[in-house]
Amino acid sequence: MTPLNAVLRYGELLLVEDLFGRAKVQLRTRPIYHSCDAAIRGHVFCSFLALVLQKELADLCRSHEVGVEWDDLIRDLDRLQEATIEKDGKRVTTRTPVSGQVGRVFQAAGIALPPNWREHPA
Repeated sequence: MTPLNAVLRYGELLLVEDLFGRAKVQLRTRPIYHSCDAAIRGHVFCSFLALVLQKELADLCRSHEVGVEWDDLIRDLDRLQEATIEKDGKRVTTRTPVSGQVGRVFQAAGIALPPNWREHPA
């Protein structure tokens, strides 16, 4: 390997480490210590998958001219909840209202939100 190639490879390594570091901050993950190779590979795969999905979502939002603030989006997603209630043989599912950026981001990603209230057949 030439010295130039070594420097270029090192630069790529720094880029990957920076991406993982930013992903851990944005996704609010904590350090995880693994004791076997399979667990390390799984952790790296999941971290990489999260980065790929975040980039894809960012690209979709940008193409739909939707600005995304990741911390706000994560907070808004945390507020989005669904509950199923059963009483006297009836079953209904309800969800919290969409707030903040969630609606625009879901629309940009082509994801349909379920209705606020739906009854299930008996």
